[in-house]
Amino acid sequence: MAESAKSFDLITMGRIGVDLYPLQSGLPLAQVETFGKFLGGSAANVAVAAARLGRDTAVLTRTGDDPFGAYLHEALKGFGVDDRWVTPVAAYPTPVTFCEIFPPDDFPLYFYRQPKAPDLEIHSDELDYWAIRSARVFWITGTGLSEEPSRSATLAALKARDKAGTTVFDLDWRPMFWRDPEEARPYYAEALRHATVAVGNLDECEVATGVREPRACAEALLAAGVELAVVKQGPKGVLAVHRDGTEAEVPPVPVEVANGLGAGDAFGGSLVHGLLADWDLERVMRHANAAGALVASRLACSSAMPTESEVEDLLAQAS
Repeated sequence: MAESAKSFDLITMGRIGVDLYPLQSGLPLAQVETFGKFLGGSAANVAVAAARLGRDTAVLTRTGDDPFGAYLHEALKGFGVDDRWVTPVAAYPTPVTFCEIFPPDDFPLYFYRQPKAPDLEIHSDELDYWAIRSARVFWITGTGLSEEPSRSATLAALKARDKAGTTVFDLDWRPMFWRDPEEARPYYAEALRHATVAVGNLDECEVATGVREPRACAEALLAAGVELAVVKQGPKGVLAVHRDGTEAEVPPVPVEVANGLGAGDAFGGSLVHGLLADWDLERVMRHANAAGALVASRLACSSAMPTESEVEDLLAQAS
């Protein structure tokens, strides 16, 4: 690719697709009659979340060359996310993901990414390395490491980035995309060598490090090469530990959960926003927790991402 003329606050690289969410809560899919259609995929959602908070964002991914792919382009542009690096793959359909909604904590996902998802067809020789290196934050996901050529492209992007600015590795463990955790661990270790921030829940941290206790996870992630480890603990909140000794452990913001999916992506977009604003670690985590809580209280993911004023209002109510 030719050099980009623009430097972004955030470029994310990885999964995109169409989310089809039941418009009736508490029913199994077999009984659901109507669905809402939304932009989905972790990399796309994080870019949307940061854009909602005023950041200049882009996503690097691929869709099918089909009507769902066209929809995703329009959705990204509608959310203010640059789609210049979203390219079509003729051979594979745009992925579709269904979920079931059983609040407060059961939201099974059904991924339709066969025979292969286009977002795993990202090639190293098609990357805009100048843009990747010049972005203030570059964000990659564990799913991008699950299959070639995306795996090699993701690692090539990280090496070219060379820890310029902030490089976030969203551990993003999806077991259905791998044969077993042992297969994933070497690639996670390699990505951690090139990242400055690692973000994951306890399951994801265990895949990456082999340990599960939150503080042990944080210490293992720091030992693997990152400067900031963010360990999400569900109802126990989030633990963030920096290499310089700074740390913050922040409880969740209580809300009535409508759909827990997408909360982690809202957390991620807010994390990017706070790091770019150079906030202290506790403020970054409190803001990210509140952003995630707001999305958990809403049905959708991408279209539910909160604005700055909505996050601040919830924080004010919770204080």
